Amino acid sequence: MNVIPVDSWKEDMQVFQEAAKKYYAGELKRAEYKGISGKFGSYAQKGDEPKSMLRLRMPAGRLTREKMAFIAESVRKYAIDKIKFTTCQTVQLHNLGLEPVCRIMEDALKVGIVTVGGGGDFPRNTTCSPLSGIDADEYFNVMPYAEAVGQYAMQFINAEKMPRKYKIGFSSSPKNQSHATMRDLGFVARPDGKFDVYSAGGIGPNPKVGVKVGEAVEPQDILKYVRAMWVMFRAYGNYENRARARSRYMQETLGGPEKYYEAFQAKLAEVEGTDDFAFEIKEEAITKAGDGTIENSRAIAQKQPGLYSVVWHPLGGCPSPEVFCQVSDALQEIEGAEIRLALDETAYIVNLTAGEAQKFIDLTAGDSAASLFEMASACIGGSICQQGVRDSQALLRSCAEAVQKAGIPDGALPAIHISGCPGSCATPQVVPMGFRGAVKDRQSAWLLYLNGCDAQGQEVFGKEAGVILETEVPDFLVELGKKVAESGMSFAEWSKANADGVEKVAAKYF
Repeated sequence: MNVIPVDSWKEDMQVFQEAAKKYYAGELKRAEYKGISGKFGSYAQKGDEPKSMLRLRMPAGRLTREKMAFIAESVRKYAIDKIKFTTCQTVQLHNLGLEPVCRIMEDALKVGIVTVGGGGDFPRNTTCSPLSGIDADEYFNVMPYAEAVGQYAMQFINAEKMPRKYKIGFSSSPKNQSHATMRDLGFVARPDGKFDVYSAGGIGPNPKVGVKVGEAVEPQDILKYVRAMWVMFRAYGNYENRARARSRYMQETLGGPEKYYEAFQAKLAEVEGTDDFAFEIKEEAITKAGDGTIENSRAIAQKQPGLYSVVWHPLGGCPSPEVFCQVSDALQEIEGAEIRLALDETAYIVNLTAGEAQKFIDLTAGDSAASLFEMASACIGGSICQQGVRDSQALLRSCAEAVQKAGIPDGALPAIHISGCPGSCATPQVVPMGFRGAVKDRQSAWLLYLNGCDAQGQEVFGKEAGVILETEVPDFLVELGKKVAESGMSFAEWSKANADGVEKVAAKYF
């Protein structure tokens, strides 16, 4: 496998730096700047004052101590006031001026963080089951393969242009936490140590579960599938209509799943021998010993005896910069520890003894979800994102405050997912309850999705139940939470026993 040296991206960044100087000086319009900056993982934010966000790719969602320390140093150096754990397992820094966005982008290369390809029509961050390698329920550790694919896919950034972005995911168990069966290309672990491969899936407008294009694929053959999908996308993707340019539309273009499968097999044969598909995997053994046990809802026992992972889920995936830096400082002192990012914006602090786990539970206590409802996921929202229709973060804050004030018990409401626009970054269509930005009576509103599921083999895209005014969403959730609480059941139990129960409560708000 040909690996692109990390430092080689530094020369490309000169293009970004020149464009950024012009944008901040008012010499380049936002739309034109977007066409340049997106490739480098940076976009201008909404608002009159020029500010930028920067997306730091974390292949397979793995945030090592070294990378964490670099981000914390940057947060302190540039007084960064907003950090975001994203739904593609990356870290975003917000409200950046010219010097920070340019300097951080370049300096990040020193610790192996590449921002190039973080936006635009390029291979995006390769996602992975966040607890791969330490999850007791997994078939096998897929993280080394996800990291190898992440490296390999970087070569397509400066190759022939694709119609749109290319998302790749790896799943280590049927929990399908990386949505591998619903990615442009997904590798799903099997009990026999091989992969099933899915292609042309996606969430958002016209959602699709991918077509299974490979069964019992040997791990050493996965790069062949990555290239075949790239060739497939370029051959059949829509270069004319951007709204239909995602790979999932190719299922229709080619006449259905069976025809798509046939076309993919042809491309797979076509790429045979066109590249060096060999690669080596060096799985890092975890030899650390435990020091006791801990019982806490935020501590997850790993398959390594005596070791734990701590759940850290800041509201809306936006950690306190101060707590972020404190976690980084503490992390540097602990052998084998690192952070794993999940698609639902949870950060797992992994490879901890019981004593170390308690330390991080205490450290993040005021900056982590206190209930299942607060484990909600929300995109950055329309106050910052150029594509955003509604402010997801503001809605989540108002809902969390209302639920807390009403005293709704834990478990009476699910972890909702909120996306500000049809792009559905926060995946509201594949969870029990989700919201997507909309309009009702010329007012800000949210489309309610119900009964979605992302588990492998049980994938269901949620029903569009109706549209609720933004001002009434908190009231709806409080009323629903009270009704569920009165039953003495959890939300999962209650909704199973009352198939149309949520819709009945929501009806008066539609």
